[in-house]
Amino acid sequence: MPITIPAGVTVNVDKDVITVKGKLGELSQKFYDHVIVEVDGDQLHVKKNEAVAEGDAKHGLYRALINNMVKGVSEGFETVQEFVGVGYKAEAKGQILEMALGYSHSIFMEMPPEIKIETINERGKNPILKMRSYDKQLLGQVAAKIRSMRKPEPYKGKGIKFEGEVLRRKAGKAAGK
Repeated sequence: MPITIPAGVTVNVDKDVITVKGKLGELSQKFYDHVIVEVDGDQLHVKKNEAVAEGDAKHGLYRALINNMVKGVSEGFETVQEFVGVGYKAEAKGQILEMALGYSHSIFMEMPPEIKIETINERGKNPILKMRSYDKQLLGQVAAKIRSMRKPEPYKGKGIKFEGEVLRRKAGKAAGK
């Protein structure tokens, strides 16, 4: 499947490095001789290299990585996380995220400059953290790191969860004998 290059996005292929520039930023990715990348007008073709044994295995990976780069610099990506639990808080101060997660101390996390953060704290609702970036890989890595600080537990569902995530809940102790 060809990747359509939107207006305002430039793609440059030099030997084994592809660079994608757009209105939101610039990303580059090294690729090996498993695939052949060709730019044809506003279409980008990722083809497997028949001469290399791992061409089949790496073809889909590199196509997905390059597609995410093109989409990231043109539209961007967003993740939304919800802090479920009594006393759980999240507050953004510039590029510093301050979290209260039921520990005896607050947790401070400095965000990479490529990620823009926003917190929503409404009375009676769980705090929400929105993160936006043009780098999908970095955004997912930071979101996973935040979630790992307090994973949702299976009984009450307390913890940090992604918006729309369905948790498997357990019944707890059985009543009576």
